[in-house]
Amino acid sequence: MSETTVTVYDYYDPGVPEHHPCETSSIIGFGTVFIIVLYSLVVILGFIGNLLVVCVLVKHRNQTTMTDICLFNLALSDLLFLISLPLYTHYTMVKEWTHGDFLCHFSGGSLSTSFFCSTFFMVVMTLDRYLIIKHDVKVTKYRTRRTGFILTVIVWLLSFCVSLPSFIFTSEKIQPKGLVCSYEPNNDAWQVYIILTRNILGLVLPLLVMVFSYSRIIPVLMRIRSTKKLRVVKLIISIVVIFFLLWAPYNISYFLMFLHFDRHLLTDCDSEKNIKLSVIVTEAIANTHCCLNPILYAFVGQKFMRRVLQLMKCVPGISRAQWHSSDYSSRKSSARSSEGTFIM
Repeated sequence: MSETTVTVYDYYDPGVPEHHPCETSSIIGFGTVFIIVLYSLVVILGFIGNLLVVCVLVKHRNQTTMTDICLFNLALSDLLFLISLPLYTHYTMVKEWTHGDFLCHFSGGSLSTSFFCSTFFMVVMTLDRYLIIKHDVKVTKYRTRRTGFILTVIVWLLSFCVSLPSFIFTSEKIQPKGLVCSYEPNNDAWQVYIILTRNILGLVLPLLVMVFSYSRIIPVLMRIRSTKKLRVVKLIISIVVIFFLLWAPYNISYFLMFLHFDRHLLTDCDSEKNIKLSVIVTEAIANTHCCLNPILYAFVGQKFMRRVLQLMKCVPGISRAQWHSSDYSSRKSSARSSEGTFIM
């Protein structure tokens, strides 16, 4: 659930005027089935994966690095995102908001906060990699838990402040077909604000920072060939690339929807159908990002997998033979790596 569904345009509810000549019921029917199936899988996988990340980092908090702090907060922001997905799935299924006004405000604001928090922490991770690789000696003494804690507070506060309009203006409304949860600000300026913040703060500026940073980092890594630094950068680049591949199409579709309904552009029926279909599909795909990061850690990180297996050792029902076999493989692979971050 992102800001299209609970903020600007609710395409499951008659937010579009009843007299609108374009018939889109088939698209909405497809979107309902698609979203219910996809989000059910996302919620299950996302909760399991992100809770594992949180548990691993909490258990090994004495060995925490700056990268680990960012990854921990990414997992928390994903969990915050996942809390609202079941509400949205139910909303999509019954075509009516039945969870009350408070949860409507909370859902709109928490989804926006989670989106910006994930984006900002990826920027922090990118800048941290840039500084530690380009200016290692100068910045090492500042990469402490205290610095990590201060950055965590700043990022969460900034994400919350940017998302305040979503908390305030997303509310329960009575429509002819029942209650809806939608974003309806008291003037057009807040509509434009949502578009600008999502596309500038959530996409363009982070992308520019990351392109600049990695364009400077990669040539240095090619010269020093550090296995540790290559692994960490590989992970962070994977997280960043997947995030933008998932969210950029949705942001573009969201912007086109804004032009269609608020600026009365692309007003023909085929354009409306295509826009609605693209928003439904790209929004659902974008929202799967909250369960993908732990999968990346599992494939890229040897130490992460070893620590997950250590946690599993305490779970009843796992045989000693299974554990010893997994533990041996984990030790064998981790013996080739001496990185400090939990992901490696």
